[in-house]
Amino acid sequence: MPPYGDEMRPNCSSSSACPANSSEEELPVGLEAPRNLELVFTVVSAVMMGLLMFSFGCSVEIRKFWAHIRRPWGIAVGLLCQFGLMPLTAYLLAISFSLKTIQAVAVLIMGCCPGGTISNVFTFWVDGDMDLSISMTTCSTVAALGMMPLCLYLYTWSWNLTQNLTIPYQNIGITLVCLTIPVAFGVYVNYRWPKQSKVILKIGAIVGGFLLLVVTVAGVVLAKGSWNSDPTILIVSFIFPLVGHVAGFLLAFLTQQSWQRCRTISLETGAQNIQMCIAMLQLSFTGEHLLQMFNFPLAYGFFQLLDGLLIVAAYQVYKRRARNKLRMGRPGCAGVRHDGTLRGVNAVLEGTEETSATPDSLEPEGLRAALKPVGHIPSCE
Repeated sequence: MPPYGDEMRPNCSSSSACPANSSEEELPVGLEAPRNLELVFTVVSAVMMGLLMFSFGCSVEIRKFWAHIRRPWGIAVGLLCQFGLMPLTAYLLAISFSLKTIQAVAVLIMGCCPGGTISNVFTFWVDGDMDLSISMTTCSTVAALGMMPLCLYLYTWSWNLTQNLTIPYQNIGITLVCLTIPVAFGVYVNYRWPKQSKVILKIGAIVGGFLLLVVTVAGVVLAKGSWNSDPTILIVSFIFPLVGHVAGFLLAFLTQQSWQRCRTISLETGAQNIQMCIAMLQLSFTGEHLLQMFNFPLAYGFFQLLDGLLIVAAYQVYKRRARNKLRMGRPGCAGVRHDGTLRGVNAVLEGTEETSATPDSLEPEGLRAALKPVGHIPSCE
């Protein structure tokens, strides 16, 4: 691996005279698309994040949300994944694939970014813990104020990097505003109008998934001029989010989190804030370097979306098959017992921490049947 720092010039000051920060700098051919991409991501992402977080805030219950804050074990595991596993994974990938300096720095910056809003969409579709998901996204964004510069310093220290990396504090602040204010309104709506909030949540999840797909496709199309023929960076961008999902799930499982929390932490770990990575690259590097760096966050965003869709599809198929097998039980079963058992299994599949305290669902026999493997058909003696 080449000695890091030889390929890049140091970033000067934040003045407009600096080539890296001048808006008048003539961009190389192929970077007009990333400029358009910046405008698309800035405007659309802000609106999308606000609407999404408002709709997802309608799923937040104050009691459960406060429980996560009061006993932040799940949040702590998530932050360890976000700023422990992801930067380490980025560093190991850069070393293992012998990436060029400019590419390695882009991978590391992505690994040090906080979680993205896309994780909240995927968490909803896998019946994850929405309270934990929103808490983790917010807390990781706040922690990024200190953890991003710390992680970047620790991992670039051995590279002798001469380039000054500029942390996008303004972008982090905007992200926090787009997170907290809409969520607060959503929590209020859920408190005052719980029935209407469920409708808003479902609409927001569907619209959010569609908007994420549109933004990803638009980003790839607009930035097609910045893609290069280097297959190594595409391989890394494919492996990186996948490793994040698997590592996050394993760490959550080893720390004895519930299945619902394991799914949530897994999705939060592999989903990074792409816009924040792009903002930091633009603040820190010249147009010549950006031409070589933009392809990684775009490719990462594409594979991040693809991995999430595959996880959601696999979970929904499993969930549907499990319910169908239960409905095909013996016809002689009593309706009350079958309904109680079905509700119990749905609670297990959806990972809910609490089940309804009805006499049918709390029957010892019903609970034992609910906890049995999916393929088992309860007997009806």
